[in-house]
Amino acid sequence: MHRLGAAGIARAYREGTLTPPRLLRHLLDRIERLEPRVHAFVRLDAEAAMEAAEAAAAELARGRDRGPLHGVPVGIKDIIDVAGLPTTCHSRILLDNVATADAAVVARLRGAGAIILGKLATHEFALGGPAFDLPFPPARNPWNTDHHPGGSSSGSGAGLAAGFFPLALGTDTGGSVRNPASQCGIVGLKPTYGLVSRRGVFPLAFTLDHVGPMARSAEDAALLLDAIAGHDARDPGSAPAPPPRRPGGGIAGLRVGFVRHFHETDMPADPEVASALERAAAVLEGEGAVLRDVTLPSLTAFSAINRAILHAEAYAIHAPWLRERPGDYAQLTRASLLTGAFLSADDLLRAQRARGEMIEAVDCALSEVDVLMTASSMDPAARIDDAPAVARTYPRQARTPFNVTGHPALAMMAGLSTGGLPLSVQFVAGYFEEARLLHLAAVYERAAGWPASPMMEEA
Repeated sequence: MHRLGAAGIARAYREGTLTPPRLLRHLLDRIERLEPRVHAFVRLDAEAAMEAAEAAAAELARGRDRGPLHGVPVGIKDIIDVAGLPTTCHSRILLDNVATADAAVVARLRGAGAIILGKLATHEFALGGPAFDLPFPPARNPWNTDHHPGGSSSGSGAGLAAGFFPLALGTDTGGSVRNPASQCGIVGLKPTYGLVSRRGVFPLAFTLDHVGPMARSAEDAALLLDAIAGHDARDPGSAPAPPPRRPGGGIAGLRVGFVRHFHETDMPADPEVASALERAAAVLEGEGAVLRDVTLPSLTAFSAINRAILHAEAYAIHAPWLRERPGDYAQLTRASLLTGAFLSADDLLRAQRARGEMIEAVDCALSEVDVLMTASSMDPAARIDDAPAVARTYPRQARTPFNVTGHPALAMMAGLSTGGLPLSVQFVAGYFEEARLLHLAAVYERAAGWPASPMMEEA
């Protein structure tokens, strides 16, 4: 049962071959056995989840069907409020911070009938990397638990790859949905900026933050996005979105712009990553897509803009605690946040001006092609206990450009390294073109047919 995705679970419920309580009991048993190896959860809310499963089953028995997520368990990254549970942000500073209301996305999930399973591990305040001087251990990669699962939505990626739940919410400020998607061999989508409400989500950087769906398939990611997307007048960054278009069929004739210079010259990737990207391109061409090389501004320029904005905005949020409680942060988090103290107003203004130029450049490229294809991570996952290796791989990625510009971007598996760890690819589309991205991802995953994690194969 743990191998079922959300779409398969919904079908099984309606065919009468599965019930929400039976599924949840199976998942809870699996979590009890395997969680000590993975550390995906900060707080498993088993009792409330079972109550919700029983209620979902009763509704289905009465003929009340809330839709495709009715009775489907979802994990929630622990910077997103769930009423009655602590939102700790994986930090000592907020250990007693019990949420009094659901975040907008959680309220939408409850309205769709989803079961909230618990709060998932992250990096402290969704920043930095895996740290061992925090109240909770860092999550580990189910493909090999000696390795990092990517972050900061680390528990979301790890729990999906381990078969603990079929859906999860993550957040993405510099790639934090797409990094664990890349390292754990799942699908992670950073939507268009403003498509999904951030009300009730602890901010990292106001103008870069996104909430996004994470799943084991493009179909499931689409179901989750449908449930959480929508305008929220109480989120100042929320944007009214046009009705999604639903492309069907194949991808014959789809124009794909391959941004090779990101991983070939701007930031040379591990040879296995580069080979995986070429194989992905060949798969798309085999499905009828038309590939051409596309040039964007340098990855270095994008990354510098992201860092300046992120650190300036994050420092503004954390400055009072940094003055009053600096010792309560992990060393890694504190060092990263303090970077913002040394940025000037001029630095931030110059970054914002350059940001407009980057948006124009990506829009220009997307006027010539339908989708962009780039690297996501430049390396397979590092060992989690090798701090220098983790520190080296974190900036070696091509995800931050699309936090800067706000375009939707999706990361997914593109093969396995010789060490048995996932390799990845990223697809990017125009604003509010999530349906196009998810359709392309669905075609690609069917054609490529990548395996699940070894832990997923365990009974």
